[in-house]
Amino acid sequence: MRKLLRGSAILFLVLIVVPLRAQHYKFNDWATLLNPAVNVSFASSNTRFAQDQVPQVPRLSKWAAVAWKGEKVHTQLLVWANREIPQLRISLSDLKDGKGNRIEATNIRAGFVRYVLTDEFGKGCGHRKAVDYDSSWVADPIDTGSFTSVAANKVQPVWLSVAVPRSIQASTYRGTVIVKADKTYKLPITVKVQERELPLPSQWAFDLDLWQHPAAIARVHQVPLWSQEHYALMRPYYTMLAAAGQKSITASIIDEPWNHQTYDNFPSLIKWTRKKDGTWAYDYSIFDNYISFVMSCGIRERINCYTMVPWRMAFTYFDEGTGREAVLKAKAGTPAYSAFWGCFLRDFANHLKEKGWFSITSIAMDERPLPDMQAVINLLKDSDPHWKIALAGIYHPEIEKDIFDYSIASKWKFDDLVLQRRNASGMSSTFYTSCEEAHPNGFTFSPPAEQTWIGWYAAAQGFTGYLRWAYNSWVENPLRDSRFRTWPAGDTYQVYPGPLTSVRFEKLVEGIQDYEKVRLLREEFSRTGNQSKLKELESILSPFELQVLANTPAETMVRTAKEAMLQL
Repeated sequence: MRKLLRGSAILFLVLIVVPLRAQHYKFNDWATLLNPAVNVSFASSNTRFAQDQVPQVPRLSKWAAVAWKGEKVHTQLLVWANREIPQLRISLSDLKDGKGNRIEATNIRAGFVRYVLTDEFGKGCGHRKAVDYDSSWVADPIDTGSFTSVAANKVQPVWLSVAVPRSIQASTYRGTVIVKADKTYKLPITVKVQERELPLPSQWAFDLDLWQHPAAIARVHQVPLWSQEHYALMRPYYTMLAAAGQKSITASIIDEPWNHQTYDNFPSLIKWTRKKDGTWAYDYSIFDNYISFVMSCGIRERINCYTMVPWRMAFTYFDEGTGREAVLKAKAGTPAYSAFWGCFLRDFANHLKEKGWFSITSIAMDERPLPDMQAVINLLKDSDPHWKIALAGIYHPEIEKDIFDYSIASKWKFDDLVLQRRNASGMSSTFYTSCEEAHPNGFTFSPPAEQTWIGWYAAAQGFTGYLRWAYNSWVENPLRDSRFRTWPAGDTYQVYPGPLTSVRFEKLVEGIQDYEKVRLLREEFSRTGNQSKLKELESILSPFELQVLANTPAETMVRTAKEAMLQL
């Protein structure tokens, strides 16, 4: 049955105590429906297959894809059986074109898709109790283990991806996926590589900003915060994010910028000290180490510092006079607030200039009221007129020119002339989704194609990219249960401890690649004066509007657009 659990109760109790919604359940007679007992088939990457239902898919014994050089393409491979498979293994061969060219097997990955508990959108934002929402097991984490077991009457999806090298010759490459289950299955795959090429992710124009949470990594790996072990464990998470084209470093310059809304604490990277004589001292050692570390992982375009306007207007510092921590509570624009922040901003600006980071650093705010933003902008300008400002929130025309990195909620749009001016001046103009939007989104229950749709929507509307909190603000046990005390399941993270990628994250990267393809084609058609092709491309993009998504599935829209773009 699809909906296994309600809340965190075990299945036995659910069946006794909780009335079942019969129309939501589908019991499969695995013995009757399966012939043969073990089945293997390729399937769409846009479907989350239920673990306990016989997949209703056509049996596909081969897979063919078309890719640009430098592109990663993927599909799913399903294995399901009404008998136990003690050890399922996947092995991969080189892909060859018959002319001596090959895509080596090291560029091909197969990962076992795992299942986590999810819930449903419900009312979106706000505190929730698990017992109030239908919950189910959903396919999302992608495990990199070399083998797995498959229980009887279960489905095991396998995520198969091919990263096409940039140095490869345009040609058609063929190889084999070998599935060892009850017996050996040899399934042919074909990748037709086109002459076109995607740049390196570090050169992608798409402005991806998934907020990082370093303390969460320390907690799940049980190592001291900011220890050598912590930094070593963080590296693969940040290099994976850099490989998706991430542009910004999330830096907390105060304790708890979001007022403890995450499961793990969000400590400041900077220690604030009020000395006995009333002057201020700032310890930037952790900030410097952390920023340098993240840059070494390949994320180095911007540093977004949170925040001068936290969700609770309280600022912790160490009081040397009393020998303990103290808290300043002050509203933006008040004398106490301006004195507190003015001193810091001058000192911080000098430090950033010494490090060579000032020009890429923004003081960042998240969903703050207009009056608070106006007060902060005035204070920043008084401190140093060259400060950059970042904001994720409502579109405020009154302050738009002052916001260098502006991400607006998906229900808003920039005016066309404003967007053209911002893009021409190199200002980041992105959109974001949060717990407010049922669609499109990246919850663990969201249709995977919605993540790809995001890239197409950005291209169609002229946005420079996409922002989302968060990359890895994990719940207590993210590999088991993606639900949280607030917001729909999976809202707080896109990847899993390990690090393990996810169906959501892979589909988001797919959409970013498509955005880059659109950008490159636009540039080419504009440069060559090919107006007919340019109009055709814009026609392909025109359906990507939020109101269309309300009635047309993201998968349908993306598939249609991809097929049309292939003809260009």
